Amino acid sequence: MNLKRTIISLFFLFVLSQAFPQHVISWKFSLQDKGNGEIELVADATIQQGWHMYDSKIPDNGPYPTSLSFDEIKGAEAVGDFNATGKQATVKYDPVFQMNIGTFDNSARFIQRIKVTDKGSFLITGDVRAQACDDKSCTPPLPNEFSFTSADLPKTFTATASTAVSETEAPGTAVIPVGNLSQDSSQISAPATAPVTVDKELLWTPVTEELNAFGTQHDGSSSLWSIFLKGLLWGFAALLTPCVWPMIPITVSFFLNRNKKVRRKAVADATLYGASIIFIYVALGLIITAIFGASALNNIATSAVFNLIFFALLLVFAMSFLGAFELVLPASWTNKMDSKVDSTSGLISLFFMAFTLALVSFSCTGPIIGWLLVEAATQGSYLAPAIGMLGFAIALAIPFTLFAVFPSWLKTLPKSGSWLNSVKVVLGFIVLAVSMKFLSVADLSNGWGILNRDIFLVLWIVIFAILGFYLLGKLKFHGDSDVPHVTIPRLFLSVFSFAFALYLVPGLWGAPLKPISSILPPLSTQDFKLNEVSLNTVYTDYETGMAVAAQTGKPALVSFGGHGCVNCHKMDATVLVDERVKGLIDNEFVYITLMVDERAKLPETIEVEENGRKTKLKTVGDKWSYLQRHKFAAQSQPYYVILDHSGKPVAPAHAFDENIVNYVNFLETGLRNFKK
Repeated sequence: MNLKRTIISLFFLFVLSQAFPQHVISWKFSLQDKGNGEIELVADATIQQGWHMYDSKIPDNGPYPTSLSFDEIKGAEAVGDFNATGKQATVKYDPVFQMNIGTFDNSARFIQRIKVTDKGSFLITGDVRAQACDDKSCTPPLPNEFSFTSADLPKTFTATASTAVSETEAPGTAVIPVGNLSQDSSQISAPATAPVTVDKELLWTPVTEELNAFGTQHDGSSSLWSIFLKGLLWGFAALLTPCVWPMIPITVSFFLNRNKKVRRKAVADATLYGASIIFIYVALGLIITAIFGASALNNIATSAVFNLIFFALLLVFAMSFLGAFELVLPASWTNKMDSKVDSTSGLISLFFMAFTLALVSFSCTGPIIGWLLVEAATQGSYLAPAIGMLGFAIALAIPFTLFAVFPSWLKTLPKSGSWLNSVKVVLGFIVLAVSMKFLSVADLSNGWGILNRDIFLVLWIVIFAILGFYLLGKLKFHGDSDVPHVTIPRLFLSVFSFAFALYLVPGLWGAPLKPISSILPPLSTQDFKLNEVSLNTVYTDYETGMAVAAQTGKPALVSFGGHGCVNCHKMDATVLVDERVKGLIDNEFVYITLMVDERAKLPETIEVEENGRKTKLKTVGDKWSYLQRHKFAAQSQPYYVILDHSGKPVAPAHAFDENIVNYVNFLETGLRNFKK
């Protein structure tokens, strides 16, 4: 009991601490006197909880390192490299990039030593770039600018006698209108230059209204319907647990005995009781969303620490379901609710009875509710948690209302017995299997490499094989009775369990296992694969790719990604290499991939106005990141959009989603609309 209370308390303390995310990385710049005419430019970074940023020393072909560049430097010269100081980076092996990479959590400090050659004309301007990632997305390495003049030098600074005038200026900054942003795109190599000319200014025109007209991939009604149906199914499953099933005849009999002479009154009370159950669970979903907000819930649900905590909670529940110990809420809670029922009447009494049911059944419904809320949180919709709870509560409330209306049906209900314990054990195996998913997310985020796809599949094969033997009566857990013969339901369930375990076996050799691809770790973590698949033609320049699309008469599939975007690599390794997805892209689309953290310098710095302030675009990655923000009002990666030859979308945008069926639907929708 104390263990349970402690776990719940720790869980909610973590949720509260994660509820309101601030800026992912905030920077503070300062100058420090180091003597002998030298100073240090100090860049202090504060990193949001749950995110990490990369070190300045990253091997080639790795993610975007933290870096400094000078736009203008007068009366000074840089000495040495831009390096981290004080707190050392945490170096871990990254299975995606297959190299050791240093990262920082919470905070970091970087310095650049500078030799002042002319105190009177001293001027330095530039920026620091860093990429922050969590287990779901990465931010683009946008510039964080600094500027210091001689008036900003430390008061203790004294120029040396040998100080001479020396100026090193960076290339000039060209101010180019947004409509001409495409004029420098030729520095990106492309397979060929299409003879078709395109209206480049039109290609950069914002299309947020057109995208909004299509709706969004994850906030649409289909997602809410999916959450509702999942809630409904899990609500019916919760009815079969030992905590809920015995309550049906007990509660309905109570209503009928309370109003023996007026059956209509009993039916009305039972109906209000069912409505109270629905109200309680829907209110739970609304309260959670109101407190934390949809985006905060999504950040929490995809946090590595949260996934570890939820893995531990599900593991505790699974052990309890398998008979290791009994989890119950403090008796004082239910006793207090019982006293409220006795001391009140009317609607209030019915409400407290419904609340008592929620408390009594929590030890069985807790993991189901938690899993459902996590699933709903990743939808990014304010309504999703409430919709999920609505489906769950409706399924839970239906039997109480129906059996009150038709009390004779109570005689047909199976009596409580050992079969309920078997249901609980089966649920324990399922919860144990599901918990692996949350451990996998934490493992990928931290780069431990302890739960790659092969190990995950082996664990699931063993879990469902053992479940099959249990259903056949070959294993026995605490609370189980002897199985004199195998019933038809147990036989069918055991066949399904063994069949599912065998279905997983080809995955050990790299089979995609499409129906469960969104649950499994990415294929890139697989130690052994029979074949490697990649797309035929990929364009890395927006205007060139759009010109090829116009020439070939195909729609353009534009992908915004990043070298350091883990989820982009997941999508490449699991979804885009799927035979059906690859066939559609190779044959029906012109595929353009734009890396927002590409470090190649633009021929000229481009200055644009954004959100009321001027922003300098200095690298190719800056340009593609600005394109994504300016044209599509989005800045997370991966991000996919299908465009016609004038740069307008023909389907809703698609974000990170390892469900292959969803991606195929996205492609087919865009292709169908384009052909119209």
